[in-house]
Amino acid sequence: MKLYHNLSRISFLKKSYAFKFLFVAFIGIHIPLIGILFFVLYYDTNIPPTSVLIFSLIMTLLATLVTLLVLNQLIKPIAKASKALDDYRSERKLSVLPTQYGDEAGLLMCNIQDSIYEAESFIHEKQDLIYMLSHDLKNFAGNPQGLAKLIISEEPSESVKHLADLICESTNLQFRYIENFIKLLNEQDQVVKINHEIKSVSFRDILPFINEQVEQRLVDKNIKLNLTMETTEEKLRIDEGLLVQVLVNLISNAIKFSYFDSEVKVRIYKENAALIITVADSGIGFDQNQIDELFKKFTTMSRLGTANESSTGIGLYLCKKIIERSKGQLTAASEGKNRGAEFKIEFEL
Repeated sequence: MKLYHNLSRISFLKKSYAFKFLFVAFIGIHIPLIGILFFVLYYDTNIPPTSVLIFSLIMTLLATLVTLLVLNQLIKPIAKASKALDDYRSERKLSVLPTQYGDEAGLLMCNIQDSIYEAESFIHEKQDLIYMLSHDLKNFAGNPQGLAKLIISEEPSESVKHLADLICESTNLQFRYIENFIKLLNEQDQVVKINHEIKSVSFRDILPFINEQVEQRLVDKNIKLNLTMETTEEKLRIDEGLLVQVLVNLISNAIKFSYFDSEVKVRIYKENAALIITVADSGIGFDQNQIDELFKKFTTMSRLGTANESSTGIGLYLCKKIIERSKGQLTAASEGKNRGAEFKIEFEL
């Protein structure tokens, strides 16, 4: 950027990025010519043609090398603007670009800077609006539920009580969808702000948090959680809290689609310079052609669990996003329907 800044201070180059390139190229082309003229005029009157040729080739190569290096420095504004846009798209990282230049590259940096901040402002406004609407929707859904509970408290006939129960069940379902929708927004915002610094993750420390969140689900279906931990600590590019969130989601899914009195297996181990975590069950499974559908944002594969547990269809999508943004991979495999499933997380060490 220093070369670009210095050239931008020259009056006739200030407004045109193309003129900066032409100016550098012009200087680069004439360096060997000027060198040859000085060599021929002042070195010796009886210069062999071979010496002139060799000197000309050397000067041309040197001038070409210097010109390419200078031009490479001159494209730094484009590279800087491209990196700022890429950082925002991949990590939602806000960069500060210089906006004081008046040529085409300067306008590009200025427009990218403005577009990034406008997009960020729009995202915040949209989220605030959605949170406000979600809160109001919960209030609207709560009104009929309150009336239904009031009816039930009056000890009505069985048919009226049944209808009131259906209203309560329907509004509870609306509450869950609204809460999951807000959770989706929060988690997506959390995903894009993941810090990629390498951190030491202790699996021994995070397991109690995982057990605490899945324990009741295991008890409800009398499912055993079989944990094999072959490594206790590794350095990864993922926050412990996010890893707990992913594992809880994968284990909860395994429980949801497992049959009563079965087993969910979790294994943490190293293989070929990679850390691997697998979550396997012997439940309802899926066909191979359904794997891609599993990880879509609002998948059409949303299914009831073996105990009629409902699903929002957003869990695996977020898990995959979190793992991929933490420089890992999340894959799924199954031998077919009613033959179980296995989800595998892999981080290169």
